[in-house]
Amino acid sequence: MGAVLDLLSWASILSGALFIFIGTLGLLRLPDVFSRMHGAGMTDTLGAGLLVLGMLLQTTDWLVAIKLVMIVAFLAFTSPTTSHALARAALKSGLMPWTRAGREVSKENPPS
Repeated sequence: MGAVLDLLSWASILSGALFIFIGTLGLLRLPDVFSRMHGAGMTDTLGAGLLVLGMLLQTTDWLVAIKLVMIVAFLAFTSPTTSHALARAALKSGLMPWTRAGREVSKENPPS
């Protein structure tokens, strides 16, 4: 049973690391702040959840397990809230989402 838990734990930890790496690539490759925010927010939330799940499978202490569950709950509430606040601030400052024409649309540069 211990080998199965170790295997599941490491699979979860490696999957979480992979999702966080993909989110990092999204930050570097996507065209505008809204796309980057979506790519990073979605993958980092899932990646952190998988990392914590892997750690949860490794722990034998109940206090540590409760703290890990609290961390996941905190991330589940704060990550979407942060992404929403950043998107609203970007819109309020005049940034508009990227269009297929390859240029950003703004209040000063409306779509034609």
